[in-house]
Amino acid sequence: MLSAYANGATKPSGANLTATNGRPSPAEYRAAAALRAGLRQFSQASDRVLQKHGLTAERYELLLAIKGTEHANERATVSELTAALGVAQSSVTQLVRRVEDAGLVCREVSASDARVRYLRLTKLGERQLAKSVAGLREERAQLRSVLNQL
Repeated sequence: MLSAYANGATKPSGANLTATNGRPSPAEYRAAAALRAGLRQFSQASDRVLQKHGLTAERYELLLAIKGTEHANERATVSELTAALGVAQSSVTQLVRRVEDAGLVCREVSASDARVRYLRLTKLGERQLAKSVAGLREERAQLRSVLNQL
């Protein structure tokens, strides 16, 4: 269970989070600890679910970035993924190669500019991503609950 509050911690009052001298209050330390615990538990649960569905966290994030793009046809360029993931383009390029080799994404040439290559999920990529997103539904809800309590 993600909620650190279930382990006896109480929701901090917004009025006493910061002591008058500008230093963190005990309630603020408890809130920070609860947040870190919730994030750590979410990360651990995510890793288990992703592994069950044959994905790493990095592959999952890449597939999500492609599927969640604002393009109507759910495709993205390496440059768009670099911006979305906040990592170096060389890192994204290497990750794309690995997921392409695993059969999770394919490249397609832009109809309007032959220099542009789009990445799109394959049927296998779609299946693994859908199972992972569905498998993490409860964990996301629990993490939202922790965040709402802070």
